[in-house]
Amino acid sequence: MLRIGKLTPADRPRWETLFRGHNDFYGRTLPPQLYDRAWDEFREGVRMHALGAKLDGELVGVAHFLIHSSTTALDVCHLQDLFTAPQARDEGAGRALIEAVTEWASARDCSRVYWSTKETDTEARRLYDKVAVNRGFILYQIDLQPEAGRPGVAP
Repeated sequence: MLRIGKLTPADRPRWETLFRGHNDFYGRTLPPQLYDRAWDEFREGVRMHALGAKLDGELVGVAHFLIHSSTTALDVCHLQDLFTAPQARDEGAGRALIEAVTEWASARDCSRVYWSTKETDTEARRLYDKVAVNRGFILYQIDLQPEAGRPGVAP
């Protein structure tokens, strides 16, 4: 049975394994202090939030999200990270996490939930195209604290 809920202290090791899998997928290597920082923020539940998907009691998916203001609408909810373990991807965990974040944001009067993904992530996009609208935006970013050897903007 699939259940969605807040993460508990006992979830920390499995959460970190899943979050590392997410970061590996995107080619990121985070220092340990960023995992600690994120976990502390989720436990505090003020600036950043997290939900977990448990399948038969095992944590198989996580969603990280936050609320921020908008110039064109009421506050909005940014679903920053969504990751499910490969063995749970056909079990509805991703969809259930998106639905739970949407309900959470709606209860806080947010005007929308949004997220981004790699254009080439066809597996995730199959789900996203069923539950949300692709508005066609392209994401640009400038790294202010770039990783070694990866400048923020090309010369």
